[in-house]
Amino acid sequence: MLEQLLIFTRGGLILWTCKELGNALRGSPIDTLIRSCLLEERSGAASYNYDVPGASYTLKWTFHNELGLVFVAVYQKILHLLYVDDLLAMVKREFSVIYDPKRMVYDDFDETFRQLRREAEARVEEMKKSKQVMAKPIGNLGKKQGQQMQKSGFEGANGKKSGGGESGKDGTDDDNVKTGILENGHSNGEVVNKGRVNYKENGGHNTKTGAFDVNKLQKLRSKGAKKANVVVTKVSKEEPKKKPAKKNRVWDESPPETKLDFTDPVSENGDAHMAVAQVVEGESMMDKDEVVSSDSETEDEDESETDKKVDSKKKGWFTSMFQSIAGKANLEKADLEPALRALKDRLMTKNVAEEIAEKLCESVAVSLEGKKLASFTRISSTVQAAMEDALVRILTPRRSIDILRDVHSAKEQHKPYVVVFVGVNGVGKSTNLAKVAYWLQQHDINVMMAACDTFRSGAVEQLRTHARRLQIPIFEKGYEKDPAIVAKEAIQEATRNGSDVVLVDTAGRMQDNEPLMRALSKLIYVNSPDLVLFVGEALVGNDAVDQLSKFNQKLADLSPSTSPRLIDGILLTKFDTIDDKVGAALSMVYISGAPVMFIGCGQSYTDLKKLNVKSIVKTLLK
Repeated sequence: MLEQLLIFTRGGLILWTCKELGNALRGSPIDTLIRSCLLEERSGAASYNYDVPGASYTLKWTFHNELGLVFVAVYQKILHLLYVDDLLAMVKREFSVIYDPKRMVYDDFDETFRQLRREAEARVEEMKKSKQVMAKPIGNLGKKQGQQMQKSGFEGANGKKSGGGESGKDGTDDDNVKTGILENGHSNGEVVNKGRVNYKENGGHNTKTGAFDVNKLQKLRSKGAKKANVVVTKVSKEEPKKKPAKKNRVWDESPPETKLDFTDPVSENGDAHMAVAQVVEGESMMDKDEVVSSDSETEDEDESETDKKVDSKKKGWFTSMFQSIAGKANLEKADLEPALRALKDRLMTKNVAEEIAEKLCESVAVSLEGKKLASFTRISSTVQAAMEDALVRILTPRRSIDILRDVHSAKEQHKPYVVVFVGVNGVGKSTNLAKVAYWLQQHDINVMMAACDTFRSGAVEQLRTHARRLQIPIFEKGYEKDPAIVAKEAIQEATRNGSDVVLVDTAGRMQDNEPLMRALSKLIYVNSPDLVLFVGEALVGNDAVDQLSKFNQKLADLSPSTSPRLIDGILLTKFDTIDDKVGAALSMVYISGAPVMFIGCGQSYTDLKKLNVKSIVKTLLK
């Protein structure tokens, strides 16, 4: 049953809803659709599933791009309504006829909708009936053929049995076949000989003149079976010689084995009194504004090249010139495909994951299809402008990412602001944690490090070195400890000491390593951090999608909470090594919905900056 159908503008103004349905939707599926699909350029998908406790809906939609209208149908996920697509298409066609931008109420559309709905349901019923009618003759034909074959088989068998005693030669052959069964005694021989008897009954005349001799075949099979038995017995007699196991050498008066924990037992918190001068490397790049150049020569060149490829192949010179002056009536998917194909290839050369590039192009095609091309405007430039708007919407954070403000609000509540750094192996979590600590120090914020990487050898010493250089306290418990308990004790210690921020370092783990992912999920569940930062390399391509999606999936599946914490933000490292291959930022933001909060671009503590959305978009499209 259809739960709801509504029509609204792209600006969010609801023009018409089906009062006849009148079902109150549980949750907010329409708002979620707008936030998750329409604003995030995921509208290329055919449908969207909305799942919350107590409600499960499927939403389908279509656009009228020329009028700027959105048509959305909502129904229960468990139902498979076949007429929804046809109904949306008919509603779109009929409503576009009566639509007036100055008009706000469309109560007269109720009766039209009832007729369209009955028509769509009737079509589906006719399709079902036609399928059933087509299936019945085929089934009856198969039954008749089977009955005829059975009758002919019985008649042939009876006829041959009744005339079986006509020739004595055939009787002797049958006796030979039956004695062959008794002599061989093998199951395989029985099957073959029985088949031969049936052959005789069906009208065979002489085994010697047939395709093969059954007696010879039985003799060959019996010999092969005997040989196989002999081989098996020989192999079973010769038992393989076992190699003697290598024994550990035992040294006299050797000390007992101990755990390989070489951390300095200086104190419980690991505060080694070592004279190290505090590092001062200047102002962090986080507080500097990046200047984006306004050169557009390369963009114009690319546009002209793509325009030549799109227009000159399919159309003549006069036709393309006339359409650029007069404007095309309505853009069709065939007109957009060449430009979108070139744009997809360009995004993939910038290290955007193939799956993400394809979805973006589909979404742009849906948003442009049916629109009228303005005068003196090329298709390639229209597609590029639409893609640029889509990329800006995706990369622009949907919520505030002002960490300094959040730290001060937590300080007013007399509790530390906790940040957990997670990610795969070798991406630079510890180094960039130190960069974030240095940036917070410059804003007069008391920072404390928590060494919760109790898995990798040398991780505690690495973090301790950064803490000594920055003159920051560090909380550590050594190796082979539960990281969730270590983080909890570190937060308690920070509360006692009055630290404003606790930066929690965790072990690197692959997204498929379930034991380590379970430990990370426990750490986040026990300590409820204010920010979960995923540290990822800017060098990854298609693997960015796999890493982010599986990290979020594992954190959701392995958490005991009903509303688990997922990744809140992204820290991209090694950004100085990729030149113009900046596609990893787009792939990660698109797949997770989390904003890029920091970018690591060097080896020193000052090499940390914010993401410049305009610069990234320009680099992706040039």
